[in-house]
Amino acid sequence: MTEFKVNIADPKTGKCKQIEVKDNNAIVFLGKKIGDKIKGDDIGFSGYEFEITGGSDYCGFPMRKDVEGVGRKRILAVSGVGIRKKGKGVRQRKTVAGNTIHERIAQINVKIVKYGKEALFEEKKETAEQEAEKKEEKSEKEVEEKKEKEEGKDKGAEKEEKEEKVKEKVKEEKEEKKEEESN
Repeated sequence: MTEFKVNIADPKTGKCKQIEVKDNNAIVFLGKKIGDKIKGDDIGFSGYEFEITGGSDYCGFPMRKDVEGVGRKRILAVSGVGIRKKGKGVRQRKTVAGNTIHERIAQINVKIVKYGKEALFEEKKETAEQEAEKKEEKSEKEVEEKKEKEEGKDKGAEKEEKEEKVKEKVKEEKEEKKEEESN
């Protein structure tokens, strides 16, 4: 029983959708390589055409286009899939999966090449009730914010009054000390 998670990317909108493909639909992917095209009719999306862009195996090792075969290989690479650049000219030995899809691949990444009639990424339509609820929440938040601002102004005014009183007391004490010293 073959099972894959397929990430479908839409280059026009930048959105992705993840679906699970099992049994008969999954057999279509077996033996395909990165860069191959698959008809959407085979996996339940009529009119669409997809291109395989990558994937990862059951342990999370990324598939790499330039590594032939189905198994994992340790490669010495400077950049590309599965490599984070450490510096100029620094080569790293990394384990990557081959470019051919087999039973042990867990995830396959594809992008849309040809669009079908039905929208693959449907936007959520809000009902009038949901829109009304959002407006009520916004108005409640605005009222609360106004109250907080007013309270903050009252507190600020109280602080200013206290500061003025303290300054007056300090001035009076200084004047008293000057009078005492002069006497």
